Amino acid sequence: MTSFKSWQLSKVSGSRETAKQCKMTQDILKLRKLTKVFSNQVVALDSVNFSVKPGEFVAVIGLSGSGKSTLLKCINHVTSPTSGEILFRNQDLVQAQGETLLKIRKKIAMIFQGYNLISRHSVLNNTLMGSLSEISSLKSIFGLFTQTQISEATEFLRLVGIEEKMNVRASNLSGGQQQRVAIARALMQKPEILLADEPVASLDPKSADTVMRYLKFVNQKLSVTVVCNLHYLSLVREYGTRVIGLKEGRIVFDGRPDEISDGIFQNIYGESLPRVDFR
Repeated sequence: MTSFKSWQLSKVSGSRETAKQCKMTQDILKLRKLTKVFSNQVVALDSVNFSVKPGEFVAVIGLSGSGKSTLLKCINHVTSPTSGEILFRNQDLVQAQGETLLKIRKKIAMIFQGYNLISRHSVLNNTLMGSLSEISSLKSIFGLFTQTQISEATEFLRLVGIEEKMNVRASNLSGGQQQRVAIARALMQKPEILLADEPVASLDPKSADTVMRYLKFVNQKLSVTVVCNLHYLSLVREYGTRVIGLKEGRIVFDGRPDEISDGIFQNIYGESLPRVDFR
């Protein structure tokens, strides 16, 4: 098991060069002709192709039903694609099985709009759930985590500014605080990619900005690649280094946030850019 300190040091030491090396580095994620058709014949993803380089903060935008959530669920193997390839460091996630699949999935963490915490458990225990792949099912049932794992969970809670709540029940936290716990839990996997499915859609503007700042910290200081579904263009422009626009399961834009013109916005959303972009 990789210790937190060694993982953090390796991440931080490489973070300064990540941006400079990004364009020259091998892609960490590649999607080739990724297609998902549900049993009711609804086409959620239609031959999606794109690659992600290490250190990018990719914001995925589009209307509800455009395929954003399905895209992330396919990458994290929560949903199986109908066809196509998902390559993580040139390993095909779609074809992988057994131990190979488990090793790949451990490197791809995910947080959700609904937080997915166990409400009756403490903040610390919820965070420790991110290390379940490292212990047996029996030990996890009885909460037999190692001292190293407890120390790591405490450190990740400190990183997201919520260490003082570690013994509080998750149900007693605000939405923004719960999402920060979800980030700490994801970091317990020591991931290379963090997928975030509408992580701030249910939050007030202040809480949303706090959560996004922690995701930016994870991206820039720990060099974790982030792929994040977002609704608000103001957040996309502030935090994203790249934007992918989906419409009816197809990519209709792939570029920098500052390249989103009124015409591009209208193509994605069917309406013009708002004069004031409220958070």
